[in-house]
Amino acid sequence: MRNKVINKKKALIVLIAVLTVFGILNKTLAYVGSQRQIKVEQEKIAEEKRKEEEKKKYVVGVSHEGQKYSYDAKKVSEKLSKYDYINDGKKIVFLTFDDGTSKTNTPKVLDILKTEDVKATFFLTGQNIEYGGQEAKDLVKREFDEGHAIGNHSFTHDVKKLYPGRTLDMKAFKEDFEKNDKLLKDILGKYFSTRVIRCPGGYMSWKGMEDLDKHLEENNMVSIDWSSLNGDAEGKRKNAQELFNCTMKTSQGKEMVVLLMHDTYGKEETVKALPSVIKYFKDNGYEFRTLS
Repeated sequence: MRNKVINKKKALIVLIAVLTVFGILNKTLAYVGSQRQIKVEQEKIAEEKRKEEEKKKYVVGVSHEGQKYSYDAKKVSEKLSKYDYINDGKKIVFLTFDDGTSKTNTPKVLDILKTEDVKATFFLTGQNIEYGGQEAKDLVKREFDEGHAIGNHSFTHDVKKLYPGRTLDMKAFKEDFEKNDKLLKDILGKYFSTRVIRCPGGYMSWKGMEDLDKHLEENNMVSIDWSSLNGDAEGKRKNAQELFNCTMKTSQGKEMVVLLMHDTYGKEETVKALPSVIKYFKDNGYEFRTLS
């Protein structure tokens, strides 16, 4: 009888021990599980923070510093398409330069813009950049670093290739612009992109543009033409005074001005006219902005 009592006590002690161990084990497992969950949550938060920091590095058309000068290109494009140059009484001008960069004229344009403390939008052509080698690529970097906006103006600027029979070849157009996009990204870094394009010859010059409209809409991109021009690519060769006169004539009465100029090779008179052009808009109360 005494042995039975002892055995029962031993069994009870063993049971208590087992339950105690089991309880400790459960607590340990629960603790380990909670720590694992905490680690998973911490890793998730860290990954979200990393993605957020990565997202901040991306730039569209302009540097982070240059964003304060930029204006929504889509709004401008919509107004241009309706020939609507009214801007609620607020005068605004977008200086735009096509076909660069050039080693001859682009540096002088940039020097003038810096001296006058105004920003512009450069619609760049890949072949001219490649032609200029590293010096031209450095000029693209300078444009970007100094707060100007960068737009895509195709790689080849070959209108016969892009618009055979004056009608858009969407496949050729897309390949040409994507090639230029890649070049710009190679120069300005993987975080750079631009959503603003200018069609060689202007959007309004060609037929069959519906496919481009669809492509732009699907990719949140914008095609920008112009509302005014200095005439440096039209008709006979003009001197600086004639370019200035053309600028005034085509800008008159417009509160919103998108001015077409060129900074490629052979446009020395455009450079000479630029200080007077800038002074004209300053004197008439225009604010200088960029397109992005």
